[in-house]
Amino acid sequence: MGNLQCIDANHVTVHPQTESVDGWELLLKHAAPNALHNSHARYDAPKCDEDTRVEVTSSGKSALQQTIAEICGRKNILGSSFFFSATDPSRNTVNPVVPTIAYQLGRRSPEVKRLIKAAVEEDPLIFSQSLRDQMATLIVGPFECLGSEGLNLSTVPYAILIDGLDECRGEDSQAGLLTAIRECLLVDHLPFRIFIASRPEWAIRTALAPDGHLYALAYHIQLSDKYDASGDMCRYLLRRFHALTSRTGDPRWFTQRDIDTLVSAASGQFVYVATAFNYISERRGSPAERLKIILTWTPHDRRKARPFEALDILYRNILSTAKNAYEAVDTNGDRDFLLLLRTHHLNISAKHWNWSFPANVLSTVLGLGAGGEEDLISDLCSLLTLEKGDSGDLTLRLYHKSFSDFLQEESRAKALFVPLSRLYTNLKSCCLQKIWERPLDLDSCANTIQERREGAESHFPRDLSNTIHQLPWILLEANHVFGTTGIDQELADFIKKGGWHKLDRSLSALLSEWGIATSRSSFDVFILGLRKLIEFLTSEDAAVVLEFCDKWWRDWVKTPQRTL
Repeated sequence: MGNLQCIDANHVTVHPQTESVDGWELLLKHAAPNALHNSHARYDAPKCDEDTRVEVTSSGKSALQQTIAEICGRKNILGSSFFFSATDPSRNTVNPVVPTIAYQLGRRSPEVKRLIKAAVEEDPLIFSQSLRDQMATLIVGPFECLGSEGLNLSTVPYAILIDGLDECRGEDSQAGLLTAIRECLLVDHLPFRIFIASRPEWAIRTALAPDGHLYALAYHIQLSDKYDASGDMCRYLLRRFHALTSRTGDPRWFTQRDIDTLVSAASGQFVYVATAFNYISERRGSPAERLKIILTWTPHDRRKARPFEALDILYRNILSTAKNAYEAVDTNGDRDFLLLLRTHHLNISAKHWNWSFPANVLSTVLGLGAGGEEDLISDLCSLLTLEKGDSGDLTLRLYHKSFSDFLQEESRAKALFVPLSRLYTNLKSCCLQKIWERPLDLDSCANTIQERREGAESHFPRDLSNTIHQLPWILLEANHVFGTTGIDQELADFIKKGGWHKLDRSLSALLSEWGIATSRSSFDVFILGLRKLIEFLTSEDAAVVLEFCDKWWRDWVKTPQRTL
């Protein structure tokens, strides 16, 4: 045996073996390569076409950012870019944003890389910390150090481009990133200029509002729906179609009428024509045949072709996000977002019968209360808007005709589709319930009308009278959707329980104020609707309704109308 040595355990010092950390390698593990503007994952990234959107050199936010990134790259001023994508889990959260930006800034400067590498090695857990701390450690710290060493920071690439912030998961995450940018990067001693493109969702709108933290610092360019892009889209398609002529062997494979049809269907949105062209130009298909499919395709045929699948995925993503956000609010817990939205959409798209509500009136009919329509669409501002008329009433307007088509077709909306039968079941029930619950009398009607004359926000008589006015036409349309049994039972119950007597009470109070209280002043249209409705009722119920029709018409003829 060899010699044994006794060691005093009380004086032993243990030195743990630690693996050396390569800060740059650790940074790369937390970055998102797919988010770079020149990533292979974005090989077919949209770019601005020549002569399109001359005012803002673009046809859309992603095309704008891609083109600006390439221009900045050629001018040697591109510091970094990050392109979010809701469908790519590697770049649909804020987690990789700072590491990816830091990587690009370091790749362009050996000195910046050295300092970022050292910062990570000093604190290897930096990537689990807040966005603000990550920015301060990995971006602000290195650049401030270089500035103190005498480097002229104005000479470094300064443009930081972020695209699709709305596609980042979570409103709080979106807001947190904007706050971190405001506090860390938009400071006087740093050279950075941040260019963010996004749909106007909640976090972005809040930051850019007059009382928002970016309002005074940001220059806000809106790719406004009021900009007429029709000419741009025509030029875009004409140029691209000509380029496909060599594949077809026929210079007449498309016509100007074909282009005009596509542009008309786009409703001013480049996303539609871009999606259409991507489908037409698929390498394995015939451009002429695919153009024909798009021009003649309807979701009711049995074709497997889905030329707008990419567009539908985009719509489904936006709509699902808005649904989850709306229904997550405590006061909306028992409300069906899709049912409410589709009812508002039906209100502006139903042309068969003579009914429609101002959007704000429809909200009260549906039980949303004042301003409910604004909450409903707050996360859909990239797809639709509310416009106020001279009367103060609101009208819903969709920017995209393609979105309207999407909502109405189950094959496109899929799990987000709401059938007409469900819409009319709910709408007619809401109308009958409103009439049943709160009948008017002469005194209450006179008081609230007077309040309105004096400028007060008293809308109850107007909402009720609009409901009464639209009721027969809504019931007729429900009958059209369901068949002749669609309205019998519910309306019969309404009649048997005295519903028409309650309606009579309200109408007696409203007749002299009809032109003030309702936006639909033609009383004879209301009576016409009731008379059409009679033919679908039992003889007993029809007799009751006919008796009231005659009474109301006599009262209307002898009642003087007042105006504001």
